[in-house]
Amino acid sequence: MRYRTLGRTGVKVSPYALGAMMFGAVGNPDHDDSIRIIHRALDAGINFIDTADMYSQGESEEIVGKALKGRRDDVVLATKARFPVNFDPTGATPVVPNRSGASRRWLIQALDDSLRRLGTDYVDLFQIHQPDPDTDIEETLSALTDLVRAGKVRAIGTSSLPASNLVQSHWVAERRGLTRLRTEQPPYSILNRGIEREVLPVVQEYGMGALVWSPLAGGLLTGRYRKGQENSTHRSRFGFRHLSDERRLDAVEELIKLAEYAGMPLTHLAIAFAIAHPGVTSAIIGPRTMEQLDDLLAGVDVTLTDEILDQIDEIVPPGTDIGRLDMAYNPPAIQQAHLRRRPADDRAAA
Repeated sequence: MRYRTLGRTGVKVSPYALGAMMFGAVGNPDHDDSIRIIHRALDAGINFIDTADMYSQGESEEIVGKALKGRRDDVVLATKARFPVNFDPTGATPVVPNRSGASRRWLIQALDDSLRRLGTDYVDLFQIHQPDPDTDIEETLSALTDLVRAGKVRAIGTSSLPASNLVQSHWVAERRGLTRLRTEQPPYSILNRGIEREVLPVVQEYGMGALVWSPLAGGLLTGRYRKGQENSTHRSRFGFRHLSDERRLDAVEELIKLAEYAGMPLTHLAIAFAIAHPGVTSAIIGPRTMEQLDDLLAGVDVTLTDEILDQIDEIVPPGTDIGRLDMAYNPPAIQQAHLRRRPADDRAAA
């Protein structure tokens, strides 16, 4: 495993980070099996684990905590907070006030809860899971700075933060003497290259580490989803629309042919692409089974030639997205029509 420096923190991490979202009720409910998967990853040289408090309502953190007993000092451990721990994407479960978001009040409580579940007194990286439009960035950075100074957190970062907000955060940190964001965790894959336009250049400009999630495009780049075929997989039961997007499936068919030409599985092509960008530190892999982990580990030494990268550029041009991931962040003004429309009376008066 050839380790890389996480931004300018001086911390060395593996180019594959083990994502723990699939450990627990949402993915693999067998704690012992999940722990074996974590240990297999560590034995293979992966030293970076990323989880979050909302994954299986805290169960993921509990599993990771069990797995790291006796091995904590050798692991760069990251977790996230922002959503309610009992997050329900359907909206059926009511959100309890002040038990989510990026406020000082919630982040301090959320981290303490995470530390308890993880069985540790600090995390190496504490991240804001998604932007919180209700909280001023100075409020968030101030709380995170205090957590760093208290020794509970070594570095701070974000996930899915737009480039403009990343620049704003660094400006606020400099002006107010607060701790700077050291990492950003955006979605990135062959099918979703939009971050190449602004996010990755900003990350590089400010010396941040980029930990990209969904390098397999939400499962599409596993090769198990084909055009014209009925899919019955673990992910398909969640009803993700990106798994049946015709434009994305067309690109997958071309990429399958390219992987065959390159003499490698599609998964290896996809992960190797994600970590080939100079602005990317690590790609987060999220295996649910030992078989899936072993498949990904088998491609750890794969390096794509310029010829293959050029052909990928032909299929999906740099800086473009083919469709979008259902899990990707959408700003409030995109989700809520009233935020991008003047009141009817004002429009009539104009």
